[in-house]
Amino acid sequence: MKIGVLGAGLMGKEAARDLAHSHGVDFIGLADVDKARASQVCEQLKSKKLKPYQVDAGNQEQLKAFMREYDVVINALFYSFNEIVAKTAIEAGVHSVDLGGHIGHITDKVLQLKEDAQTAGVTVIPDLGVAPGMINILSGHGYSKLDEPESIRIFVGGIPVQPEPPLEYNHVFSMEGLMDHYTDKALIIRNGQPQEVPALTEVETIHFNKFGPLEAFHTSGGTSTLPKSYPHLDTLEYKTIRYPGHAQKFKLLVDLNLTRNDYTVDVKGTKVTPRDILLKLLDPIVDLKDKDDAVLLRVMVEGKKDGRRTLYQYEMSTFKDRSSNVTAMARATANTISVVAQMIGSGTITKRGVHPPENIVPGDVYMEEMAKRNVNIHEAMKPLTDKAKNESMIK
Repeated sequence: MKIGVLGAGLMGKEAARDLAHSHGVDFIGLADVDKARASQVCEQLKSKKLKPYQVDAGNQEQLKAFMREYDVVINALFYSFNEIVAKTAIEAGVHSVDLGGHIGHITDKVLQLKEDAQTAGVTVIPDLGVAPGMINILSGHGYSKLDEPESIRIFVGGIPVQPEPPLEYNHVFSMEGLMDHYTDKALIIRNGQPQEVPALTEVETIHFNKFGPLEAFHTSGGTSTLPKSYPHLDTLEYKTIRYPGHAQKFKLLVDLNLTRNDYTVDVKGTKVTPRDILLKLLDPIVDLKDKDDAVLLRVMVEGKKDGRRTLYQYEMSTFKDRSSNVTAMARATANTISVVAQMIGSGTITKRGVHPPENIVPGDVYMEEMAKRNVNIHEAMKPLTDKAKNESMIK
């Protein structure tokens, strides 16, 4: 199969790396607005399958001309390009996937293209990172195994292996995006009713092997498309994992209005937003540099199976690959989008239209493919008594 990759940044590079090592992939076109950057990545990866291209994703005709050469296109660009890339892929008659970014209802706009994609006979899957992405696939897999699904609780976070003050955190994706997740409200389902709760609230303790205690708290965007896919759940929650005290520290910054970008302040005659100042101050402090990171994930899906209350739990701890110097977050994210793109190209996924990951990606095949890449997701099934309902397996 031939796969095109849009964006030669970190995620595009790592998706291309996985594609280059995949036997079913014959050719990879790596496109970027800066051809020199795409060329540099191709030189670093040293694969005869790879070829660099210059493509301006804002130019629809240029974008379409590139896409037409491939079976599937991976969109590893900034989320603001997701809608135009999906539209152009449909017009070109090419399958496409993106890394998501459930900000500004971008994913909703992509999902609205479902009928156009069906008519064109193509498959479009948005939100294929870790969260959203991996968590959706695992939630959907657990949901499908239950006769009466009732609850999905999700915990996930990218953290440094060795935390350092003052925030015990190093960023593994956009700090601008992190600010949105920390300030916008989180959509959850509780007692069967959708509702919004403030970010950085309802902090609870959570343990993982080699880590603990850690903390988990609400952040926005985490539940992604799950509330629409599973509106009849009694409980649906997503919480971000960090080291203890992180939520309280960031809550102070929020309360001081330092994370706001909807107004400006005058600093010696220059108008700036508080967030711009904070980002400038934080960036050197939270830069991961060459330190090791980890991605921790737990998805808990409860309900009834054969008349018995049952829990399906999915857990992952992934670390930086020191041999290739690839971060844990890049490994988990880029491998996810690469694996699913190949599922479409190979015919493992045949459903056409636009579908969120939980409704179209086969979880068992996905976990097998991720394990081949040393990203191991462990599945456990546990019968529960009525007394155990809603009791967490976090300890």
